[in-house]
Amino acid sequence: MSQPSTSSQETASSFGEVTLTQYLSDLAAKIPAPGGGAVAALHSAQGAALVAMVARYTTRAKDADNRPVIDRIIEAADAARLRSLTLADADAAAFTAVGSAYKLPKSTEEETATRTAAINAALLEAARVPAAVVDEADEVLALATQLFPIGNPNVVTDIGAAANACRAAATTSQLNIEINVASLPAEAGDQFAPVLLRIEEIAARADALHADVIHSLRG
Repeated sequence: MSQPSTSSQETASSFGEVTLTQYLSDLAAKIPAPGGGAVAALHSAQGAALVAMVARYTTRAKDADNRPVIDRIIEAADAARLRSLTLADADAAAFTAVGSAYKLPKSTEEETATRTAAINAALLEAARVPAAVVDEADEVLALATQLFPIGNPNVVTDIGAAANACRAAATTSQLNIEINVASLPAEAGDQFAPVLLRIEEIAARADALHADVIHSLRG
C-alpha cells in the first residue's frame, strides 16, 4: 500500500449498509478508501452469494440424494459471504490506519522511531486483510467446485461466474499484499510468501472450473 494522500476518508458505515450507487460513487471519488482491497473482498462476497444461490436452486425433489451436501454448501457459502463483507470494512479501516501512521510527527529521533513502528504495524495489518480475503476466495472456490457436478444445470453459468469472482478476489488481493509487503522489513514480509504462492494455484483452479462450465454448455 503506497503512502496515502493527505485527504483520508473515515468509513461512515459498513459496506453492507450503503447503497450500490453510493459505493460506486465513493469508489470513483478522489479519496483513499474504498479501493482495490474492498473490491477484492466484495468479489469474494459475490462469489459466495452466487454459490449459495445455485445451491438453493438445487433443492428440487430430484436433488434429494444430494440434499445434505447442498445444505452444507449453502451454510458455508452464506458464512463466507458475511465474512468477506466484513473484510471489505476491515480493508477500509486498515488503509485509514496507514494514512494516520504516515501523518505522525517525525521532528525528533523518538518521534521518527514511533512513526516508523506505527507505519510498519499498520502496513502489516493492511497486508493481513487481503491475505484473509484470499482464504475466503479459496474456500468459496472449493464450494463452487464441489457444487458444479451436482448443481442445477439451469444455473450452471453462475458457478462459472462464482469461479471468476473468486479468481478476481485472489489476484486483486495479491496486488494489495505485494504493495504492503514491499514497504515492510523483509522479516515481516516473508510471512506472506505462502499465501502469495497459493494465489497462483487458486487462479489456476478458477480457470479450470470456468473451462469446465464452458465445456458443459457446449456439450
